[in-house]
Amino acid sequence: MGYVDLRTWLDKVNEINELKHLSGMDPNLEIGALAELLGQKEGSPSVLLDDIKGYPKGYRLLLNAEGTLNRLALGLGMPGNYTVEEFVKVIKEKMRTLKPLPCNEVSDGPIYENVLARDRIDMNMFPAPKWNEGDGGRYIGTGCMVITEDPDEGRVNAGTYRVMLHDRDTLGLRISPSKHGKNHIDKAFKRGESPKIAVTFGQDFSTYFAACNEVAYGVSEFEYAGGLVGEPINVIKGPYSGLPIPADAEIAVEGYIPKDEQRMEGPFGEWTGYYGDDARMAPIIKVKNVLHRNNPIICGRPELKPTWCSNLARAVVRSAILWNELESMGIPGITGVWCHPVGFRLLNLVSVKTMFHGHSKHVGMLATQCRTAHYLGRYTIVVDDDIDIYNDQNYLWALLTRSDPASSIEILRDCVSGPLDPRISKQDKKNNLFYNSRAIIDACRPYHWKDEFPKPIGFSKERLNEVMKKLG
Repeated sequence: MGYVDLRTWLDKVNEINELKHLSGMDPNLEIGALAELLGQKEGSPSVLLDDIKGYPKGYRLLLNAEGTLNRLALGLGMPGNYTVEEFVKVIKEKMRTLKPLPCNEVSDGPIYENVLARDRIDMNMFPAPKWNEGDGGRYIGTGCMVITEDPDEGRVNAGTYRVMLHDRDTLGLRISPSKHGKNHIDKAFKRGESPKIAVTFGQDFSTYFAACNEVAYGVSEFEYAGGLVGEPINVIKGPYSGLPIPADAEIAVEGYIPKDEQRMEGPFGEWTGYYGDDARMAPIIKVKNVLHRNNPIICGRPELKPTWCSNLARAVVRSAILWNELESMGIPGITGVWCHPVGFRLLNLVSVKTMFHGHSKHVGMLATQCRTAHYLGRYTIVVDDDIDIYNDQNYLWALLTRSDPASSIEILRDCVSGPLDPRISKQDKKNNLFYNSRAIIDACRPYHWKDEFPKPIGFSKERLNEVMKKLG
């Protein structure tokens, strides 16, 4: 199917009856409460909000965009109707064979339908909800894409970081330590420069998922997105920043980050389900240009108390990336990888057909400390290949019956964490000590006597599927 922009995707989602329209919602907490309700129920639709209280008709906000596999598949130019296991394998193969495609720079596009500069700029015209009761302000950037350039190497990065609304031409920007966007900004500050920046607040799925997942250093997220969908991404050259911006993005702002000015930012409810980071002084964006389509759509992707539904899309993509990385290191026998949605970064499950003594422990170590998994993790569970890691009851049964607390758990200390980790004390955060421990649980049958391990009861997946197909 190839590339699909946001509006074409909305049409397709409407065709499969997974899109609802709502009017008159209040951006002060009511929209946030709706987002949480949608994230709690499996199969919840995408919701497009219009006539938002305090904003003109036509300035719209999209919620729960990627809440089902069908919608995620459509956004990546693929057919739907996958199981979770099937979809992880499809995405894994797509990413394994992916070849980045250079962007196609164009001189025009829908993003140019409205261009605002100087006294015409007013970021207050776009819906920016207060998402959670404890948030320190209104956030326009949740499902957004922040575009920066390395001042030394000229590499462009696109990442998903939070953006707070301060006033008509000032935005707050919070990027966690070690992220590429922050490295670019810090480099510019050290050179005495105020770097230019671009941010989109509504964009297609392929560029968004490249931006919010781990793409190898040196690979352009735009070129990666092109490889993901099989055709180049059309970009314009930002008239102020010179940075690439998707030509069919809904809203884009350009500006600069003053090297000597900060404002208080946060707190903001984060993906761990906590306010893990206090309000603090943070860089700002001084907006110099606003580009937007007619009747623009902001992609609202607030962080919610994590559930299977709210993190499903990120879990699928992350699982595929981790699986490919493990195989690229030459590890044999891996039959499945699942970065559980409720844990997201905090719980990784790997199934493996064990081939030698220590195999499962080797897998667990690498699945905990490789590039994809090393940041802000917590638990890794390794199970045999007969266990369905996508079924909570199945892998918990293996954990409870095949592991021994005294001999099956390894603890790693002083691992890389981050400011959003709720288990790090305020004092350590104040001192920039972002470290935690990891538990690796080997829930495989002990290799040296696995043939003597009690035989499990139950039928094969194939036999169960046969009966299900016969009886319906």
